[in-house]
Amino acid sequence: MIRAHTVAQVRAAEEPLLKAGAPLMARASTALAVEVARRLPFLYGARVVLLVGTGNNGADALWAGAWLARRGASVVAVLAAAPVQDALEGFLRAGGRVGTEDALDGAEAVLDGLVGIGGRGPLRSPVPPLTAVPLVVAVDVPSGVDADTGQVHDGAVRADVTVTFGTAKPGLLIARDHVGELVVVDIGLDLSEAPVEALTGVRAWLPSDARVSDKYTRGVVGVAAGSTSYSGAALLCVGAAIRAGAGMVRYAGTAAERVRDHWPEAVVTDDLESAGRVQAWVVGPGIGTDSVGAVEHVLAQDVPVVVDADALTICAEHQRLLRDRSAATLLTPHDREYERFGQPVGPDRIGAARRLAEDLGVHVLLKGDATVVVGPTGPARVNTTGSPLLATAGTGDVLAGGIGALLARGLDVFDAASVGAFLHGRAAALSTGGVTTSAGLVLEAWPAAVREALLRD
Repeated sequence: MIRAHTVAQVRAAEEPLLKAGAPLMARASTALAVEVARRLPFLYGARVVLLVGTGNNGADALWAGAWLARRGASVVAVLAAAPVQDALEGFLRAGGRVGTEDALDGAEAVLDGLVGIGGRGPLRSPVPPLTAVPLVVAVDVPSGVDADTGQVHDGAVRADVTVTFGTAKPGLLIARDHVGELVVVDIGLDLSEAPVEALTGVRAWLPSDARVSDKYTRGVVGVAAGSTSYSGAALLCVGAAIRAGAGMVRYAGTAAERVRDHWPEAVVTDDLESAGRVQAWVVGPGIGTDSVGAVEHVLAQDVPVVVDADALTICAEHQRLLRDRSAATLLTPHDREYERFGQPVGPDRIGAARRLAEDLGVHVLLKGDATVVVGPTGPARVNTTGSPLLATAGTGDVLAGGIGALLARGLDVFDAASVGAFLHGRAAALSTGGVTTSAGLVLEAWPAAVREALLRD
């Protein structure tokens, strides 16, 4: 589990240690230098460039540069602003030099120390092009990325590695394309409870089959999905629930004949009233936005419900269907579906998901490259296995069905959503070796993602 703390929490934890004279900067800069050194093909004679701004972030880069220079690297600092003076002096004493952006030509590595975790808004001046540099290491946070929200401003640094100090920051889990590999260095901070976290494995959350005696104890999930026009949504959602390990899937909808032919394991009816008892429902994929009665029928039941796709549009127009519920509810919108509830997502994805969860008294899984899962209270979880591979038709239907199975098997809604998102991302990566995929391939790879989680965690 990766735990992330806000900038305010980090500052509050640093303050008493700094007053007591703890060598936080020495710890941070040494760890930073070691991370850079171990990634270079050679250290002696390596050409390293520091991009240095004012404040502690630039000072960390200079002290790390001094460490590298003492070990034979050729280190040049490009000063974008007046640096911390004692750090600059220490860097020069160690054999470092001050230079211009021309030093980037032929550099083996660049340390981005322009803007720290307190930086807000667009960069004041453009960052020089770094695409030709083999290794770009961000100091604490890539310049131009908001450490709390993950908002990426124009011209932000795209790092290969981000070495962050004390704890991860929420924005580093969101802006993964700019963060690269995330390395968290312990510098001795005593931090309060983390408001944001990310799963690094899901074995501990996977339902155990040790005490399963029959299909009913394994979990029964109901699926209200698909239509005569969009029968594929029903097939994908039912198939995902089956592949994700539900003991039984009860399908109810107008695509009954197609589902029966494709998934003989499912119990199929075209009448919601006769669907039978379930431990959880999935409603929405492909049902059409005129299916208000079906959504109302499902949400009236006292079991957890995953609300996806067309059901989201219906619920945005009939919010009482959500507000009147006491059982757990999970909404699974992407950004455009989120907007149907009244406002855009904006730059703070975690904050946006939280606002909707608090307003409606539900849990929200906000889909994206870094999918966010939140409830009205408690921590947020950011999924780190998502990828552009999943930006293809039908993959959301697979996710909804998989989460429904996990709910039916006994996971609470927060864990079912975050574990489902994790496995969904891994299934996409495993389905075709991370090159390209389709919803059907993701569905078929779900068991492989579970097997990987059980073997590797």
